[in-house]
Amino acid sequence: MKIALSVIGVLVVLFLARVIIQGNQVPELGVTDGKLAALSSKPNNVSSQAKDPEKRVATLPFKDSQASTLTALKKAVAAYGGAKIQTESDDYLYVVFTTSLMRYRDDVEFWLDTDSQHVHYRSSSRAGYSDMGLNRKRYDKIAELYRDL
Repeated sequence: MKIALSVIGVLVVLFLARVIIQGNQVPELGVTDGKLAALSSKPNNVSSQAKDPEKRVATLPFKDSQASTLTALKKAVAAYGGAKIQTESDDYLYVVFTTSLMRYRDDVEFWLDTDSQHVHYRSSSRAGYSDMGLNRKRYDKIAELYRDL
């Protein structure tokens, strides 16, 4: 019994160490040639540019101007809570959300495509395999908050 508990303890410590290491690895993000970074094959991410229909979310329409669109996005993110803006420019917003319980980090990007007047969205968990739909639920809530502004 003592050996089994020791093995379980070691496995828990190794699991937590892996999650902490993955959570601190910042992925390469940004916009290249009008595209946000590709999604991984894991189910814990969504994007408006995803090829896989299961991972695709709708773009968001521009508000009156590019500046008012960016302001509305920041207000929606703030209203959702648990986020810290990492990078901001006239046409790009990168935010890291941290979950309250396990402190998982999710990278969320908004790219304001001025040509099409749409906001592209990408959200991906840094750690783990499944997020139990959290990235899609977050998108749905942020999109709702954004539309209401």
